[in-house]
Amino acid sequence: MTEAEPQPEIKIQPDLTNAVWQSAEGDDADPDQSRVEIAFVEDKICMRNGAEPDGPVLTFTQAEWDAFVLGAKDGEFDLDEDGNLPPLPPQKSADPAS
Repeated sequence: MTEAEPQPEIKIQPDLTNAVWQSAEGDDADPDQSRVEIAFVEDKICMRNGAEPDGPVLTFTQAEWDAFVLGAKDGEFDLDEDGNLPPLPPQKSADPAS
């Protein structure tokens, strides 16, 4: 008998009708310019491009958001001196036989 493949988690998009979107824009910000907006809805954190409010929304659990914030604080997403993301470390194999 073989073990079943793990299934991806299906996330239900929260109702964004009354979401209060927050951004770090200043008073002189161009509303047509790309900017990140965040909304805390139900038990999820939602992120979108404020210049495209009807565009796609990324939805995170609290644990996913915490991991993202910690990674950002640790410099995980910092660019190198050429403006590129550093290479990712090698992935560990999920196959115990390898």
